[in-house]
Amino acid sequence: MNSRPDLPQPFSGATKESRISPLPGIGEVPEIAQPEISQKLVGFESKDARSRTFNLLRSQLIKKLAASSGRLIGVTSPAPNAGKSFVASNLAASMSQLSSKQTVLIDLDLRRSTVAEIFGLEGPEGLTDYLLGEEVPLSSIGRRIGTSNLIVYPTFPTPVNSAELMVSDRLLELIRRARALSDDAIVIFDLPPVFANDDAMLVAEHLDGILLVVEQGVTTKKQLESSMQLLHPTPMLGTVFNRFTGGIADPYGYGGKYDNYYSD
Repeated sequence: MNSRPDLPQPFSGATKESRISPLPGIGEVPEIAQPEISQKLVGFESKDARSRTFNLLRSQLIKKLAASSGRLIGVTSPAPNAGKSFVASNLAASMSQLSSKQTVLIDLDLRRSTVAEIFGLEGPEGLTDYLLGEEVPLSSIGRRIGTSNLIVYPTFPTPVNSAELMVSDRLLELIRRARALSDDAIVIFDLPPVFANDDAMLVAEHLDGILLVVEQGVTTKKQLESSMQLLHPTPMLGTVFNRFTGGIADPYGYGGKYDNYYSD
């Protein structure tokens, strides 16, 4: 995972002394049943060999964030269909297995959201309603996934002017409330692809780092370099190569070498 060591100081909109109310906690949102392990969602099951990629990624990110007191991560990709929501969802699920961490996953891909589908979440209200200024409390949008430490704020696709919402007071309030969470919280934002519109760039400037999902054999060097330039100065926490030739169960090319280790 390639990375840059420099991380920005926490967003000046909130400090430890801030009186801003944090996002609703574990006991303040509805609890839904944890989805079964599937091709799209493997991060909850540490014994599943397919989850090891996300566990390794989890450990690396925690180290990087701890070094700078960063807690807000954006996940995006240069172009659509690279699997960024898959990575964001499974990374969040993996993070939530740590008893010392509260994990929040926020879907800001307003036009092509898929996080709700991955977790099997249904409406009627999603994050878009809140960003549009409707009187929808965040506590009715967030869902605790089973008994895990994960809260998901889903979005349901709606034809909206997403760029306007990315610079709205409601969006800034959402980020400030995310920063007001306790120091043990990690918040993951699923962002639109960089070249889809300017949504990812508008949000990235308020975050502590970006994880860039790259599709092997599809994403070009020029797309990768341009994405990093457009997202600057927000630091790159790393790049994730999705859809390796070894398959999602074997993204590092280890073959079946560790299958027995995870099956016990």
